[in-house]
Amino acid sequence: MSISKETLNKNLKSIFGFNSFRADQADIILNLLEGNDSMVIMPTGGGKSMCYQLPALISDGCAIVVSPLIALMKNQVDVLRGHYQNDSIAHVLNSSLTKTQTIQVKEDIKSGKTKLLYVAPESLVKTENTEFFRSVKISFYAIDEAHCISEWGHDFRPEYRKLKQIIDNIGTAPVIALTATATPKVRQDIMKNLKINDGKLYLDSFNRSNLFYEIRPKKDVAKQIIQYISTRKGESGIVYCLSRKKVEEIAETLQINGIKALPYHAGLEAKKRVAHQEAFLMDDCDVIVATIAFGMGIDKPDIRYVVHHDIPKSLEGYYQETGRAGRDGGKGDLITFYDYKDIEKLEKFLQGKPVAEQEVGRLLIMETIAFSETSMCRRKYLLHYFGEEFDAVKCDNMCDNCKDPKEKTEGKKYVKLLLEGVFACRERFKPKEMASIMIGDSNSLIKQHMSQIEHVFGSGKDKSIGFWHSIIRQVYVKQLLTKEIESYGTLKITEAGKEYIKKPYSFEITEDHDYDNMNIPDSSQQKGIAIDQVLFNILKDLRKKVGKEIGLPPAILFMEPSLIDMANQYPTTIEEMAQVQGVGQGKAKKYGQDFINAIKEYVDENEIDRPQDIIVRTVANTKSNKIYIIQSLDKKLWIDDIAKGKGLNRVELLNEMEEIVEKGTRLNLDHIILDMMEPDEREDIHDFFKDTKEFSFDEARIEFDEDEFNDDEIRLLRIDFISKIAN
Repeated sequence: MSISKETLNKNLKSIFGFNSFRADQADIILNLLEGNDSMVIMPTGGGKSMCYQLPALISDGCAIVVSPLIALMKNQVDVLRGHYQNDSIAHVLNSSLTKTQTIQVKEDIKSGKTKLLYVAPESLVKTENTEFFRSVKISFYAIDEAHCISEWGHDFRPEYRKLKQIIDNIGTAPVIALTATATPKVRQDIMKNLKINDGKLYLDSFNRSNLFYEIRPKKDVAKQIIQYISTRKGESGIVYCLSRKKVEEIAETLQINGIKALPYHAGLEAKKRVAHQEAFLMDDCDVIVATIAFGMGIDKPDIRYVVHHDIPKSLEGYYQETGRAGRDGGKGDLITFYDYKDIEKLEKFLQGKPVAEQEVGRLLIMETIAFSETSMCRRKYLLHYFGEEFDAVKCDNMCDNCKDPKEKTEGKKYVKLLLEGVFACRERFKPKEMASIMIGDSNSLIKQHMSQIEHVFGSGKDKSIGFWHSIIRQVYVKQLLTKEIESYGTLKITEAGKEYIKKPYSFEITEDHDYDNMNIPDSSQQKGIAIDQVLFNILKDLRKKVGKEIGLPPAILFMEPSLIDMANQYPTTIEEMAQVQGVGQGKAKKYGQDFINAIKEYVDENEIDRPQDIIVRTVANTKSNKIYIIQSLDKKLWIDDIAKGKGLNRVELLNEMEEIVEKGTRLNLDHIILDMMEPDEREDIHDFFKDTKEFSFDEARIEFDEDEFNDDEIRLLRIDFISKIAN
């Protein structure tokens, strides 16, 4: 399909109400409309969804959008429907639909009414769906959250690896893969798996200039969080915790301190999880306290802060979770509480995993430690991790290290000493061991090589181990050292590092300062401020009221920058409302009248002289447990080893396994069950469960003697039955 940029701009304005595209959006869309494959790396809030929504709306046929979470699909469909009078324009197809609803969706696609269909990979693979898709015109395939494809990604999902096979089975059409978090290695893995190596790579900057990054020491953390949130009344925020128990504890603490907070984690009943998420979307609660299971499925643009009670497992995870803030272009504050004890907990979770997985996990954790402890510009460090160069001057004091710099000293002699030490040790040690060698501390691995490294051992003992860890990180970021991925993080000297040993030059190093006297950043700085704050608050309350009446999150009606624009420009007709940033004709007609009436009333009562012309301003551009359990069982690990690897007890693990099979996923328990009994006995037990009501545990407990099977074993047998027979 051939189309000019001018026509594309007109479509953008008439459908979505925006005057111009961001970054590479227009080129990405034109490339897709010309029938070409593409890989799009764009930060959260950068406008990824526009890259497939607009081309789908103006193409022949229906675009299939593969998305990982039901909540995310529903949210995007609601947003799209907000721009059209016809709700058939976009649909979801997943397990949440009734048979009647599924039939209606397929009829709408066949009749040409539906331009975008959001599906999960599991829905694509179903025979009846595959056959149906073959019978209709598919305009293109969009793979959202494409990092799920890669085993090197922070949120790998095995079902995503099969997408290319499914697409080929349905019928060839252009493929666009999109993600916000992909290191060069993950990027390459995605393109290879989808066989789009010849597709065009669009690499937008990972920089989110409106986000303030800060790491704080973990002292009286609950008190700090309460004090901080109390200063942000009426604003939406997320608090992430590592465990379900901590989520419940922090949510309750916030509630009793008068903060509207709700917990969210995989252990909650499904209805309760949905209700809590809806309350957050609808602005009925200010704060969600959650495990990392919460986040990817949320599309709330006006989240003003994200707090990490515990350090994240990886920088990809950190970037994804913090990326929930400030998606509307307004300022977002990111506060992470750091204590090395949390790192030890993360390392504990790696126990029981195969050695290779443990090493990769430790490498990811090491990067998180380095980011947390660095005295460099945090934005520079984070972008460097994703393969992007960044000048720290451009951070504009939007991280704690730039706002409150740590003291700098000349470190030339220490850098040279370190590089010479790595060379003398024949580049065989990882950062942890290398720092120990520098101060003269040994472990069993170091002792094995002591005869070869004696002249280096203790050469930097006048400094602390923390100092040497800091030097290693700073030298690594300056690319004098690198880490060998294949050998799980062994330090290697780069060509630039070898040159430095021969000709050392000035190298400023920074040492950590005392955080105790640091203040939490001022939240008043925000891009785009309503001149008429009274009207802005009236419109915000109205948005919440209307959203509740029609059952949609307030931000789907109008995002915060749109309300700010209304409070500055006072639109009093549909035509003027359509000119407001982010509104357009469709939204103006669908939702605008109530807001126009409120603005008219306010203008008349206060005798306000409105600007003659509307000026449009631009805004600056747990499933992990599930996957771990499935993979561990496929590797024939035993129940206690799997539980230990995730820091669970046996009962908690069985709860997780029941949840997995009850949602339709099979688990490979053959090695465990056939160790307990003969194959014919297994068949007898399967026959017994077939005759029970809902595969009842209670009836099985009565049927089998305790001497024969204990409670845990009966639960395992029931899980095996559901997996093998019911699924």
